[in-house]
Amino acid sequence: MGGGGIGRQIALYATLYGGYGALSPFLPAYLASRGWDAAQIGAVLSMAMLVRLAAGPPTGRIADRRAAARGLLAGGLAGSAGLTLALLAGHPVALLVALVLMQAAASAALSPLADALVLSGGHGGDEYGRIRGAGSAAFIVMTVLTGWLVGRLGNGAGLAACAALFAAGAVVTMRLPPAPAAPAREVEGGYRALVGMRVFRRLVLAAALVIGAHAMHDAFAVIAWTGDGIGTAVAGLLWAEAVAAEVVVFLWLGPRLLARIGPARALELAALAGALRWAVQAQTTWLPALATIQALHGLTFALLHLACLHIVAREVPVGLRATALTVYGSVGLGLASALVTLAAGPLYGSLGLPAFWAMSAVSLAAWPVAWTLRRAA
Repeated sequence: MGGGGIGRQIALYATLYGGYGALSPFLPAYLASRGWDAAQIGAVLSMAMLVRLAAGPPTGRIADRRAAARGLLAGGLAGSAGLTLALLAGHPVALLVALVLMQAAASAALSPLADALVLSGGHGGDEYGRIRGAGSAAFIVMTVLTGWLVGRLGNGAGLAACAALFAAGAVVTMRLPPAPAAPAREVEGGYRALVGMRVFRRLVLAAALVIGAHAMHDAFAVIAWTGDGIGTAVAGLLWAEAVAAEVVVFLWLGPRLLARIGPARALELAALAGALRWAVQAQTTWLPALATIQALHGLTFALLHLACLHIVAREVPVGLRATALTVYGSVGLGLASALVTLAAGPLYGSLGLPAFWAMSAVSLAAWPVAWTLRRAA
């Protein structure tokens, strides 16, 4: 695929992750503005997570069996746009819950299907890094911009911005070439074939441990920081620093590390970086230390994701890649995050900041898995 094709891929990721940046931080506030209390918001967001976990892998399987990744991605973006916009209308609670869950189902496989399209185009590490890095940068920009819009137009501005970006993403997707049909022998087997791949099993386990260890940070880091006197504005900057480090790794550092040490060793590095990050977090909220370890997010998330996609592209047949990526994203990452989040609440509630030692141990447990993955690959 030529430069123009890469430009359209970048546009797709910018609209996709820009849409997430407009929606994810502001949907709870919109529901609160409709009179929902914290328990109702938490319940419906948990249900939406379960819907995504259930809907993602079957969507990827259909994409493989019918060579329909492009069509399913465009349809998912268009459906998500319409359902997100529909949330803005005045609905009773039951209908609003149904719309949130339908939107979760429509958006469940968007990121894995986009990755499957990129892999089908034969992009190397540098090219994928630029494409995915554009998505992370768009997430930052739209989160900041949407915060400004919400302050002037109300909480519905985030939903409207997300709907517009997802609709634009659907149009861009239909201008991309379709994924080539794989030989029939590669499509057969489905989940059973993936489970039978030792490399894939270990990849999902290593990624689940490293990403799952982020769950306590996502839920309680800002609470810990502000509880020790760090202002909310500074806490926001620390969070933005982590996403900026992610962009740097996607665009520049990650492809170079992968070329030098290979994807399996990159997974080992991500696991060790996570163990260090959460060990420091367990001991202090000293601002210079926090600013240092937030930069490790580039390794614990972006480098890990780049390494996993390289291994999938190398080890998984073309006819199973969409299935593999939705299993990796929905089960390996989503389910792991959900389970660790459930455990994180009681742990942090009883231990406070030292509870992050558990996350350090979880991330460190991924290192021997990644080491055996290097040998298996």
